[in-house]
Amino acid sequence: MSRILITGASGCVGQYITSWLLQNSDAELLLWLRDPDKLTAVSADHPRIRLLVGDLRDTDRFAADLATVERVIHTATAWGDPERAEQVNVVAVKRMLELLNPVVVEQIIYFSTASILDRHLQPLPEALAYGTEYIQTKARCLQDLEQHALAARIIAVFPTLVFGGRLDGSSPFPTSYLTQGLGEASRWLWLARWLRADASFHFIHAEDIARICGQFATTPHAANQEPGQGPLRRIVMGQPALSVNDAVAKLCRWRHVWRTPGIPLIPWLIETLIRVLPIDVTAWDRFSIRQRHFVHEPASTPERFGGSSHAPDLETVLGDSGLPRRKGLGSRRNIPVLT
Repeated sequence: MSRILITGASGCVGQYITSWLLQNSDAELLLWLRDPDKLTAVSADHPRIRLLVGDLRDTDRFAADLATVERVIHTATAWGDPERAEQVNVVAVKRMLELLNPVVVEQIIYFSTASILDRHLQPLPEALAYGTEYIQTKARCLQDLEQHALAARIIAVFPTLVFGGRLDGSSPFPTSYLTQGLGEASRWLWLARWLRADASFHFIHAEDIARICGQFATTPHAANQEPGQGPLRRIVMGQPALSVNDAVAKLCRWRHVWRTPGIPLIPWLIETLIRVLPIDVTAWDRFSIRQRHFVHEPASTPERFGGSSHAPDLETVLGDSGLPRRKGLGSRRNIPVLT
């Protein structure tokens, strides 16, 4: 029986991964979390689960356990407070790797963010120059891991926009920040339906993240075969790119909102909206507005690794999220939605 450590195990992605491994492997799971009460999708009393309760910054408390694990899935992260982000996203990761037994550990799946990579999965210089404390610490940690003695055993995964859980809280899984944002986004459709933006993005459901990571964690680790990379393997996780205009159109259809021919969001109009609406804009936000297309090649789905996607399209995501579908405006085919 293999032993897998999952950090951030009470988070949205952490619980989807834990649930997948319980159903699809016989591994013993060490769940590192701060609050056991937040573990809702799996039972803490499961015979194959053992809890490590504590902050990631208290790494040495679990030195004996770290020395015994064969696989690590590191989802834990921090943002908001610059000092805590540095300690959790950089310092604690370094210390955790030091405490792993190089004779025992076979694979480390390290979670980052696709925002720090360019289209070709290379580190984005602007992430260090303009990024928030979260973006900058993730970028610096990746630099360190690329040079680490265990680099050949590390798979760095870079989720794009992550959906998961349900808006009404009826899912056993925690609701991701993006799924929570669907309710707010639907309230802004009155404005978004008038606008057109030349931008695009990827998304992925936490269940599909779990399927990809589960496949990695339950098969023999191999040397990196990705072209243009070093020993450390980089995998961006996301469904095929979707334009912002298409996403708004799909939301309008879902909510039965009439969509106008649209006004292009040219630079001066964007600046005007920033000034008029209650929006705080950082240097990273301004870079993202200029960048517009956060697209990666390749963006990996479970199909790339022999699996199948739980949520391959936005309509499935919307249904899975529990976002209400408005009724009473006539049949769907009679609702005029211009794309």
